[in-house]
Amino acid sequence: MRSFLAALAVILGLLLSAAAVPAIWVDRNIVQENGFVALAAPLGKDPDFQKRLATAAVNSIDAGGTVPPQVAGLVRPVLESAATSLTGLPEYPAAWEETLRKSHRLNFTDPASLPPEADSSTSLTLDVAPLVALAAKQVSRQVGVPLEAPGQTLVNIGQANQRQLVEQVTAYSPLGYSLAVGAGVAFLLALVAARRRWKVLAGIGVGALVVAGLWALVSRWAADLVIATASGNEMADLFKREFVAASAAGFASWTLATAIAGGVLVAAGVLIRVVGGPARRR
Repeated sequence: MRSFLAALAVILGLLLSAAAVPAIWVDRNIVQENGFVALAAPLGKDPDFQKRLATAAVNSIDAGGTVPPQVAGLVRPVLESAATSLTGLPEYPAAWEETLRKSHRLNFTDPASLPPEADSSTSLTLDVAPLVALAAKQVSRQVGVPLEAPGQTLVNIGQANQRQLVEQVTAYSPLGYSLAVGAGVAFLLALVAARRRWKVLAGIGVGALVVAGLWALVSRWAADLVIATASGNEMADLFKREFVAASAAGFASWTLATAIAGGVLVAAGVLIRVVGGPARRR
């Protein structure tokens, strides 16, 4: 009976862990602002994405009506030049990071508090206002015409119903911490109930290796599925592709850590069996 209870507790702990770890990773790296910025910051170094994002930011200055008509002909060539030189400015990394922070707050916040132009009921949005402000500052410095950058410049990068998915992730990912506590309790009960604790350690280790393998397969499948879904927006698809790749690489490190922990537990269980066996016979 004790062996059956121990085995049941190990299985329960593994199931809870299989759900807890991905949820915790999502909460720490996507739902929480600092984690999202750290994960997405390298995207700003992608040349193609930089070019498209800078062009969108600079074009918003012209489209926003901030350029006085009497100097529009003079400013237009400067705007076109700014689109190619913006990413080389020393202030660009800080502007990109602030863009990520503003965009995260825009997408991971109460929809009722968002502006109507964000179309929060359906799509995901980038707020490139910091990049627009940087471009406006550069143009003003070159032509001597003060340009006032808007406080918010929105670029839709999502598809229909993706906003609802974000809301669900925000609501459920924090539950991963509770699931992790439950898994820890289950493993502890398994160790207490078991007659042969080395079997529990080895069983948890083997289970961890299996779970890590499943995470790797599911992660690859999910990444391929997301990337295969085109939105019709080149910049949106580029952002999605790079962000999914960064997410997969980030979670892969957690998968590897779990596999290593599983291997250590298996080795520990076998070692206890080898060392403890002769001692019990004596």
